[in-house]
Amino acid sequence: MNLKKYLVRALHRLQKGPGYTYKELLVWYCDNTNTHGPKRIIKEGPKKKLIWFFLTLLFASLVFWQWGILINTYLSYNVTSSLSIGFKTMKFPAVTICNANPFKYSEVKPLLKELDKLIEAALERILQPTPGNSSDNESLGLDLELWNQIPLVLIDEHDKDNPIILDIFETSQTAVDNETAMDSRANVSKKKYKLAVKLCSHQGPENCTYRNFSSAAQAVTEWYILQSTSILSKVPLHERIRMGYQAEDMILACLYGAEPCNYKNFTQIYHPDHGNCYIFNWGMDEEALNSSNPGAEFGLKLILDISQQDYIPYLSSAAGARLMLHQQKSFPFLKDQGIYAMAGTETSIGVLVDELERMGYPYSDCTVNGSDVPVQNLYSQYNTSYSIQACLRSCFQNHMVEICGCGHYMFPLPQGVNYCNNEDNPGWAYCYSSLRSSIKQRQICIDSCKETCNDTQYKMTISMADWPSEASEDWIFHILSYERDMSTNVTLDRNGIIKLNIYFQEYNYRTISESAATTIVWLLSSLGGQFGFWMGGSVLCLIEFGEIIIDSLWITVINVISWCKGLKQRRARAHYPDAPPTVSELVEAHTNLGFQHEAVGAVPRAQALPPEPGTPPPNYDSLRVQPLDTLGPDSDAD
Repeated sequence: MNLKKYLVRALHRLQKGPGYTYKELLVWYCDNTNTHGPKRIIKEGPKKKLIWFFLTLLFASLVFWQWGILINTYLSYNVTSSLSIGFKTMKFPAVTICNANPFKYSEVKPLLKELDKLIEAALERILQPTPGNSSDNESLGLDLELWNQIPLVLIDEHDKDNPIILDIFETSQTAVDNETAMDSRANVSKKKYKLAVKLCSHQGPENCTYRNFSSAAQAVTEWYILQSTSILSKVPLHERIRMGYQAEDMILACLYGAEPCNYKNFTQIYHPDHGNCYIFNWGMDEEALNSSNPGAEFGLKLILDISQQDYIPYLSSAAGARLMLHQQKSFPFLKDQGIYAMAGTETSIGVLVDELERMGYPYSDCTVNGSDVPVQNLYSQYNTSYSIQACLRSCFQNHMVEICGCGHYMFPLPQGVNYCNNEDNPGWAYCYSSLRSSIKQRQICIDSCKETCNDTQYKMTISMADWPSEASEDWIFHILSYERDMSTNVTLDRNGIIKLNIYFQEYNYRTISESAATTIVWLLSSLGGQFGFWMGGSVLCLIEFGEIIIDSLWITVINVISWCKGLKQRRARAHYPDAPPTVSELVEAHTNLGFQHEAVGAVPRAQALPPEPGTPPPNYDSLRVQPLDTLGPDSDAD
C-alpha cells in the first residue's frame, strides 16, 4: 500500500477532528483544549483576539519562568537539618591517654646529647652576647656539622631594607649594607635581634628561607623539633617504643563502674607526637563496653603517673597527660582533638553525645567508608575507620613523598619510602616548611578529602580540683608508691600524679540529621500549582499539548514524504524533457495514420502495394494501445 496513504489513514485514526495541515490542527487544538486562553483566541473578535493572544503568551511565559526557578531549586539539592533527642543505653567511648612527653629523657639522652649541647651553647650566646668569642667554638666541643644542617640565626631588622643576618656560631654575616654589617657583632649586645631558623634547599645556600618568630622560645622549640625529628626518624620503631612510657609505669589504678581494671585492659599504639599511647575500650579485639548508668560512679576512673622529672627539657614544654574521647576503631588524632589533664589535679569529664547523619550524593559530598576518596589512606595499617583527619594527613604525606622524596616522621609512610633526615635528605626541612605553608597544597587536600556521612562527637564538660589534698597526700603517695615499686619509700609526688574521672552526664543523646529540602513530590506539586494558577491547566492539558505535538510530527512526516516524491518526479522530467503521450493521444495518432493512407489514394487500404525493396516495414507496435491496468501510478489515469 502507498506509504503516504498509510500515514494519512494513521493520522485520521489518531485524530478525530480535522487537521491535515498545521493551521487546521492548531485551530482544532485551540477549540478543544481545556487550557484557558487558547479558546478565546479563535472565538473572539479581532481586537479581543489580539488581547487574549498577548495575555496567553504572557502567562505562558510566566509559567515557564516559574518552572525554571522550581527545577533549579530542586536540582540544587539543598538540605535541612533537624535536631532530635533520644534516650538509650550507649556505648562508652574509646579513651586514649598519652604522656605529653613522648620519650623518657633518661632513655633518649644518648641520641640527643650533641643536640642538647648545641642548644645550651646557643642560648648562652643569645642571652649573654659578647663580641669576639666566636673563636672559642672549637674549645666547646660542639658538633657544628649538625648545627649547620639547620642553624639558628640572629636577624637585625632595624633597617628593613638592609637586614643583618648573623649566625650564632660564625663570624661571617650577610647584609646588603656591608658597612653596617662590619660592626654588627660589636653592637650585638645593644641591639634587639630576632631569632630565626635558617632553612636551605638541597640546591645550596643560595636558595634559603628564614622562619622568623616573635619569641626566641618559639624559635628554639621549632629548631629542636626539626633536629630531633631528623635524629629519631633513623631509630627503629621497637626502640622508640622501648624509650617511651610503659603502661605498667604510667597507669597506676583503673576502675570502670564497679569493675576493677588495669593496664592490660588498654591497647598500646605508637603515636609520633606523644610516643606510647594507650586506648581503653577501642573495640578492636573485644566488644565495646556499654555504660550501665549516667554519673561519675559508673564511668572510668584512672590514676596516672607522668614522671615529669624525666621530661626532655627542650622538646616538651607542657607537662601533663594528653587524652581524647573518640569512636571505637577510629584513630586518635590527639594533636587536633585531644585535651590536657594537669598534674596534681583530679579532672572530671562529663560527656554528652551528638550523632551526625549527613545525606550522601547528590545532597553532600560525604563518604561512608572512604572507598570513593582519591587519596591513599596511610592510617589503614592500623585497621581503623576512615576519618577526614586521616585523609588530610595522608594527602600531605603523599605530597611530601612526591615533592621532597621522603616522608615526614609524624605521619605513616607509604610502602617503600623512608623518613626524612639531614644526612640522606639535606633539604628536607626547607621542602617540608614550603609544603606546609603552601595554600595550594592545603586546598588540593581539602578538595580531595570528604567528610564522613555518619559521625559521633563527644561534647565534654571539664572541671578540676587539686588532688590529693595536703591532708591526704602523704598516705596516698605511700600506697601508690608501694603498689608500683614495692617500696616503702615515697617515689611519687604531686608534679607527676593525675586522677581522671570520665563518665556520661546523662543518657540523652542528640541526633542532628539532614533531610532533603526539596523532593520530587514537592517539585510536581509546585509545577502543577504554578500551571494551574497562571493558565488554569492540569496534567490533562499537558497531555493534550503532547497530542498536538504528535499530530504535528505526523503531518511533518507526510509533508516530507510528499516533498521527496515530488523531488524524484522533477528529477525524472529533467532526464526526459518530452513528457510521455497519454492514452487519448496514442489513439488519436493511430486513427490519423489510417486516414492519411486513404487520402493519398494510390492504393486502397485493403489493396495496398507492397513496399519497395530495401524499405523496412512500418512499426505499429509503438502505436499499440496499452491496457489501462498496465499504466503506472504517476499517469493521468489517476
